[in-house]
Amino acid sequence: MLQMTPDQERDHDRGQDRDQARRAILIGLAGTIAMASAMGFGRFFYTPILPGMIAGIPLSASDAGYIAAGNFAGYLAGAILSAYGWAAGRERLVALSALYATAALLLAMGISESLAAFVLIRFLAGLVSALAMILTSSIVIPHAAGRQVVNMLHFGGVGLGIAISSALVFIVNMVMGDAAHGWRVNWIAGAVIVLVATFVVQALLPRPRGEVVRSVEPPLVWKAPQLLLTLSYGLFGFGYVITATFLVAIARMGGSGPVVEFLAWFVTGIAAAVSLAAWHPVSARIGLGRAYLAAQALLAIGVLSSVTLSPVAGALVGGLLLGATFMVITAFGLQIGRQLSPESPRRAFAFMTAAFGVGQIIGPLVAGWAAEVSGSFELASLIAVGAIVLAMVLSGPVVWARR
Repeated sequence: MLQMTPDQERDHDRGQDRDQARRAILIGLAGTIAMASAMGFGRFFYTPILPGMIAGIPLSASDAGYIAAGNFAGYLAGAILSAYGWAAGRERLVALSALYATAALLLAMGISESLAAFVLIRFLAGLVSALAMILTSSIVIPHAAGRQVVNMLHFGGVGLGIAISSALVFIVNMVMGDAAHGWRVNWIAGAVIVLVATFVVQALLPRPRGEVVRSVEPPLVWKAPQLLLTLSYGLFGFGYVITATFLVAIARMGGSGPVVEFLAWFVTGIAAAVSLAAWHPVSARIGLGRAYLAAQALLAIGVLSSVTLSPVAGALVGGLLLGATFMVITAFGLQIGRQLSPESPRRAFAFMTAAFGVGQIIGPLVAGWAAEVSGSFELASLIAVGAIVLAMVLSGPVVWARR
């Protein structure tokens, strides 16, 4: 066997590094498309379609809250389900199955009519979106070690999905004449897009290599920092979801017009897509924990702006600050949680997601009730701001202790 010269060895090592980098980028792109499908379409597509459903079915604000809460209850169920070891070694199969189910459930929304059917379908959609997000992340995130771009690609997919879905709703509504006549077509078109996207994810997402070891993590040890962070994360789920669910409806109630309604959610998506890249130097400079707190503070300002500024400015500023922060808080919070529980990172991930899900269930119900009572979403948004501030108070000691 011929021995390589030092120069040949260096060229060989460089070639291997390039191959590994290309493979990591492709896996990151698989994460982008999966998150755009499961979250941007599977979860957040309801927001831009909601005004058309309210006008075309019609739905009341409390009806809309029940449907949203059903989705978030399903998300909670999926997060809790993923905390156990049943999916160990079969993450890819479950994640892909969840994405195909997402496409089917989007289609079901477009051919249904009753409130009960909408709540059930959105419950199931929430469940499979949680499974797709958590299990796809468990495949993609390990490849982000030393390659922050993979992490950015993966979580940036949520914002990309939001932006694409908002553009789809705007185009369909223009073609159909108005949102009241376009809501069914939007759900069906979204189903087709997610189905095609899942084919791409299936081609890019790596298969397990060699013998699969079905290891189960030990139980999560609930120390004070993990408990405070988890409670903070649940309050964040409550605080952000009111704006994330009703932003377009708020813009419509303010008479902003279809262009502003589209731009509000489109800006949210674009900001979310680039938010992790934009916040990376901030977290590197001030630390992950303090960046987590700073993003929460900006989110509170955005939620407040959505109902206190003029309708046009409120929709755009609220959407911009929502998009610029909610994925950052999600990603940074989960990273801190994994660091606090290195022996059981998946369980920490799942329980934090479950706390987040509880907040999301309660948020739309409170918002729907408050809107029915007050005639606007201002009261609900003020309650949301209070929840975000309390989340900062709870997570503050954890952040300062980790400095």
